[in-house]
Amino acid sequence: MPIRLLQDMECSGKTVVIRQDLNVPMKDGRITNDKRIRAALPGIRMALDKGAGVILLSHLGRPTEGVVEEKFSLAPVAAHLSGLLGRPVKLAADLDAAKAAPGEVVLLENIRFFKGEKKNDPALAARLAALGDIYVMDAFGAAHRAHASTAGVAAYLPAVCGYLVQKEVSIMG
Repeated sequence: MPIRLLQDMECSGKTVVIRQDLNVPMKDGRITNDKRIRAALPGIRMALDKGAGVILLSHLGRPTEGVVEEKFSLAPVAAHLSGLLGRPVKLAADLDAAKAAPGEVVLLENIRFFKGEKKNDPALAARLAALGDIYVMDAFGAAHRAHASTAGVAAYLPAVCGYLVQKEVSIMG
């Protein structure tokens, strides 16, 4: 079965939900290595160039699932990503705030702050899927996990591989 890719999808006017691996090392609330954020840029830019609004999903660290812990907030990642993209990246604290018009980028707060993520809760997966029209798996390092944001969403939306996953698959042959 051929792998479906983001570049093959019609995205204009749609919202693309992208699972990224933005789990970067932090010290005292500052990013100490932004390699993973920079690696995510081509996939994000591809969706934006195709006329989509983008909602990003990621985890950071190992917070207790369902508990908001400030030290695991993705706020520094959103700010850093804004600078790299040259456009605002809004941090959405909850699912109701996660809306992206074409050309906009929204980063949902740490996905592990949401109860049911690690157990691949179908209700959470459906709520995440309701955020968009197309699901892109671009977090190769998290793709082996059957979580709501990595596997569950794909049951509800057309699912495709992003730039990073495509690159890793091609390297593996």
